[in-house]
Amino acid sequence: MRQELMSLPKGLAEEVACNLVMVARLIDDEPEQAYAYSRIALRLASRVAAVREAAGFAAYATQKYSEALAEFRASRRMTGSVELWPVMADCERGLGRPERALAMAGEPEVAKLDKAGQVEMRLVAAGARRDMGQLDAAIVTLQSPELASNSVQPWTARLRYAYADALLAAEREDEARDWFAKALEADKDGTTDASDRLAELDGVDFVDAMIEDDVEADGDVEADGDVDVPRDEVEDEPDFADEGEEEDDFEGDDAEIVRAAEVVDADLVEPAPSEPVPPVEKDA
Repeated sequence: MRQELMSLPKGLAEEVACNLVMVARLIDDEPEQAYAYSRIALRLASRVAAVREAAGFAAYATQKYSEALAEFRASRRMTGSVELWPVMADCERGLGRPERALAMAGEPEVAKLDKAGQVEMRLVAAGARRDMGQLDAAIVTLQSPELASNSVQPWTARLRYAYADALLAAEREDEARDWFAKALEADKDGTTDASDRLAELDGVDFVDAMIEDDVEADGDVEADGDVDVPRDEVEDEPDFADEGEEEDDFEGDDAEIVRAAEVVDADLVEPAPSEPVPPVEKDA
């Protein structure tokens, strides 16, 4: 991405970089804000393939699949790369066209993908089969050497999870439980909710510790004979300790956006915008 931005004047490259950094920082937790930053970057440098790709992923994260597909296609035309092929196919699924996603799974571009890309394409194809009501075909699609391998790769947890989920949908519960357990074993970063699915199959109910504390506190109050009385039934309300003192107005802290980024100096990163998003101002 740095290499591509070098084709721009220095000041413009820095401004575009600021916005791309914010897209990366926000896309998981605040996709709408990430999308807003991506639109600024796109307006500033629409002829840079990395910008088109970032705009595509921001649109994809906000389920704007038609827009995302257009940006991915533009990036592919600029670079000639096929690495976006699986996510382009998934956009077709998002647009309600699973048959097109399946057609893309059979195109020569798939053979040019690396192993991670091929696994991703298999996941998309299986999802398209499920969209079309072809559950058994989806299960077969996921059966592969990568699924059978004991080695743990970045895609292993998601592949095992998808297989377990398909088995469960087919009412093969015992097999599904085994594969959810295998997915959990490979999911060191918690990218899936395999642990919750496994607990659900085992009939385990989790109780929030705070809820338990509240229940115990309620029990203590009842034991002491103290019962909350509606405000309008209280004869005399207690005054505050100091005359004229008001209750504190507690508000949740606004989420802070991390300004540091490895790819751009921290002083280039601007705070998250409110709608509408103003252009990013460069430091003097």
